Amino acid sequence: MKSNWKLFLSLPVLSWALYDFANTIFSSNVNTIFFPLFLADKIGGNQEMNQISSTFISYANAAASIFLVFFSPLFGASIDRTGKKKIWIIIFTFICVVATFLMGVFTAFTLPGNLLHLPTSLIFVILAFVVAKFFYQSSLIFYDAMLADIVEKTQVPLVSGFGVATGYMGTLLGLSIYPFVHHQYGIAFIATAVLFFLFSLPICLFTKDGKPHLNQTKTRFFSGYFDIWLTFKEMQKFKSIFIFMISYFFLNDAIATAIAMMAVYAKTIVHFSNSTFILLYFISTISSIVGSFLFGYITKAKGGKRSVLFVAMIMVCALVCACIATSQTLMWIAGSLFGVSLGAMWVASRSLIIDLSPEQKRGQFFGLFAFSGKVSAVFGPLLYGSITWGFASFGNVASRLALGSLVILTIIGTIVLLYVRDADHIKSEKFSNFS
Repeated sequence: MKSNWKLFLSLPVLSWALYDFANTIFSSNVNTIFFPLFLADKIGGNQEMNQISSTFISYANAAASIFLVFFSPLFGASIDRTGKKKIWIIIFTFICVVATFLMGVFTAFTLPGNLLHLPTSLIFVILAFVVAKFFYQSSLIFYDAMLADIVEKTQVPLVSGFGVATGYMGTLLGLSIYPFVHHQYGIAFIATAVLFFLFSLPICLFTKDGKPHLNQTKTRFFSGYFDIWLTFKEMQKFKSIFIFMISYFFLNDAIATAIAMMAVYAKTIVHFSNSTFILLYFISTISSIVGSFLFGYITKAKGGKRSVLFVAMIMVCALVCACIATSQTLMWIAGSLFGVSLGAMWVASRSLIIDLSPEQKRGQFFGLFAFSGKVSAVFGPLLYGSITWGFASFGNVASRLALGSLVILTIIGTIVLLYVRDADHIKSEKFSNFS
């Protein structure tokens, strides 16, 4: 245990983990809490309009993910060709910070006129959110791939768990601004931008890039699409990793959508106040910290596949509890279980990708991993938002139906995962063909 803490507190590992601390402040404050609550306050008001606000939140999240669907494979190919990760983390973080700051500006200062029958300021907040979330998500592709550069492969599960746990501690810091907000959401967005910037500085200053694995020169950025096509053609050689990406499509579908919608669901369906939801989210975050640390060790002992399967079963239980919740008690149970599964999923899935992928194509597979996740992050919110839009006249039933669709998708993902071969069974497969 002492040697583990010595590893965790080494400068490169701690700097890498603090970026998880930084970007989780953005993810929790903007994506999960204040942006959904802001739209619910501005658009909601009765059961039908509450469903419409859910639709806007869902579609804004889907729009951000659509861009990443096109770019994530290119980012992965770029990692393999150049080995450069830190510079893109710096650039994308800066753009995300600026866009988040502008969300606060557009919220605090009312612009004249209307667009699409909505106040101009509200439209600009939504657009700034789409930009901020896209660049936040983009930075994570390079951040995840950097893990293999700073530690040995055997240490990846433990450091991955440490990073996720550190990230959720960032959530706790982000929540500390809530007492100062008082429905002044501009303060929340601006404070989040500042905190994201400050805690992203260590990774910019104290980490280094690994070496590229492909010895190619003067290649064009968009030639990455050709590399992706070749990888799909070689699917038979990487069967397990492609099956896992199909599984992850459905699992991440439920995760990404639930994260985006949990604040509005708790507020409008189970009648949580803003302050009570913050407390629920605090408890869920503590559960995520425990889950990420715990599953770092479970993943190391039992392997990535078994860990992801166990996490998926916890997710099903959490979503079912939320779907049938008519009292706040079940939502407390659902929030705690979902917190555990959320923290654990990032640890187990990131470790499984590293286990299944050959070193010389790891960046490309992280790009494809993100591709699978972000396609689902388009599909999930679109599905949720379309259900709430189509059944808005039924009031709260619409949101329960929408959340129920996530249970079905999680079960599908779990079944597909059963067909993934354990990493130990594929070590002798065709990875050696790639040099």
